[in-house]
Amino acid sequence: MWKTPIGRLRGIGLCEGVSFLVLLGIAMPLKYLAGHPEVVMVVGWIHGLLFILYSLSILAVMNSTDWGLGRGAIAFFAGLVPFGPFIHDRHLRALEREQDAGAAERA
Repeated sequence: MWKTPIGRLRGIGLCEGVSFLVLLGIAMPLKYLAGHPEVVMVVGWIHGLLFILYSLSILAVMNSTDWGLGRGAIAFFAGLVPFGPFIHDRHLRALEREQDAGAAERA
């Protein structure tokens, strides 16, 4: 998964998606219901760094493939929505398979 730009985008996207769900589903309730704001600070930092890596991965895919601004924007906005990276991963997996099949034909 991590060998191609799309594979790296998929991996980072899945990590970013999990961190977003942990932030919303665990850290935020701990902050507001149990009085532990430090959890949001730690998980928020991790999520923020993963989101930056996710955004940079989108740019890397756009530079190495024929992705235009529209596809890049869809990938970016998928990272802003809970469960978005998981839904977008299905599309990325199909693109990765398509690229692998094309590479096998050329070989």
